[in-house]
Amino acid sequence: MKSLAEAADYNVVGHVEQLRRPDAGFQIGKGKAGELAELVDEVNAERVIFDNELKPIQSYNLAKVVGVEIIDRFQLILEIFSKRASTNEAHLQIRLARLRHQLPRAREMVRLARMGERPGFLGLGTFEVDVYNEEIKRQIHSIRRELKKIRVQRGLHRVRRTELGFPLISLAGYTSAGKTTLFNFLTGAAKSVNLGIFTTLTTTTRAVDLDVGRVLVTDTVGFIDRLPLTLVEAFHSTLEETILSDAIILLVDFHESLDEIQRKLSYSLEVLNEIGAGGIPTVTALNKIDLLTENELEERFDRVEELAPNPILISAVKGTNLEELKRLVSSEIGDVSTTVFSLPLTEESLSFISELHSQVNSVETVYNNEEVVIKVTAFRWLIEGIEGKVKRLHGKLAS
Repeated sequence: MKSLAEAADYNVVGHVEQLRRPDAGFQIGKGKAGELAELVDEVNAERVIFDNELKPIQSYNLAKVVGVEIIDRFQLILEIFSKRASTNEAHLQIRLARLRHQLPRAREMVRLARMGERPGFLGLGTFEVDVYNEEIKRQIHSIRRELKKIRVQRGLHRVRRTELGFPLISLAGYTSAGKTTLFNFLTGAAKSVNLGIFTTLTTTTRAVDLDVGRVLVTDTVGFIDRLPLTLVEAFHSTLEETILSDAIILLVDFHESLDEIQRKLSYSLEVLNEIGAGGIPTVTALNKIDLLTENELEERFDRVEELAPNPILISAVKGTNLEELKRLVSSEIGDVSTTVFSLPLTEESLSFISELHSQVNSVETVYNNEEVVIKVTAFRWLIEGIEGKVKRLHGKLAS
C-alpha cells in the first residue's frame, strides 16, 4: 500500500491496522474510526487510503468522522493509472473501469450525496437515480464502441505481422520488475522508466534482430495482486498481445526478499494461466542481479529454480546475460532450419528477396545470368512459408 500511495505521489505520514470482521458502517470499528480521526488531525493528513474495498456508505460515514476524503485500493490504483496513461486507449480503459465500478453503487451514492456534503461526495445532488444510471450506461456504451475500433486496428496490425512472419515475444511480469528497462535495452527505445508502479499501461512493440531472424518484442502492463476485476477487464485488449505471443519473457525482481520473489512469481504464473497464456513457451528472466552478491544469487536461485520456467539470471540495466537470454528465447520459439533454392530473375522474385532480408538475418545470395541462388537460415516454421512462396514464384528447391 505504501508503494502504491507513493506511486500516486502521496507522502505517507502514518498508518493504522486493525484485524477484525468488517464493520457494515465503517469497515473498521467505530472506536478505531475515532482513533483514525485523531491521527489525521495530529499529522495534518489530507486523505485516508484504505487497502480494503469500501462501500459508499462506509466511505461516507468515515469521511463524516474523519473530516477528509476517504478512498480505497481501487480508487488509488485508478489514480495511478490516470497519472501513467499516455494514450487515448489507456485513458478510455481507465474511464471504463471507473464507470463500471460506479454503476452498481450509483443509487447509494446519489442517496448519500443528498444527505449533505461530505469529502468525496460532491456534485451528485442534482441527479435523479435513474438519470444518473442511464448516463453511466450511455458513457460505458460509447467508450466500448471507441475501444472496439482501436481493437480492430490492433488486429489489423497483428494480421500484417503474421503475414510478414515475425514472431512476437511479450515481456510480462509483476509491476516494477524491470520490463520497460529490458525493452529499452533490447530494442533501443527510450520509454520512460523509474516512474514507480505501472510505468507501462499501453503495449509498445518494436523489432529486435536475433541470430536467426527478426522478432517483435512487446512491453505490456504489469501484474499486481488483488487488481480489481473491472480493471482487468478494461485492459483486456492490452493483455491480448500476451495471449497471442510466440514466447513470453517473464521478468522477476530478483533483488526483493525471497518470500516476495516467490509470491510475485507464483502470482504472475497464475495470471498467465488465467488469461490463457499458460501454454506459451516462457523464459523467466531473474532481473536486477547487479544488486546482489554471489551468495545471495545462489541462495535465491536454488529456491526458485523449480518454480520458474527456464530461469536465467540477468541485469536489464547492465546488459548482463542478455545475449544468452536472446539465444534461450530463440530456442523456445522454434527449431532453426536452412533451405537453399533458386528463383528466376523477375521483378516479383527481387521483391521477395528484399522482403527476406527484412525478415531474416541469415540470407546469402548468388546471382547468375537468369536466376539467383539463395541460402536462408531461419525458424523452421518460417522456412516452410518461404518454401511455399518459392514454389508459387516457379522457383526450385535444392534436393
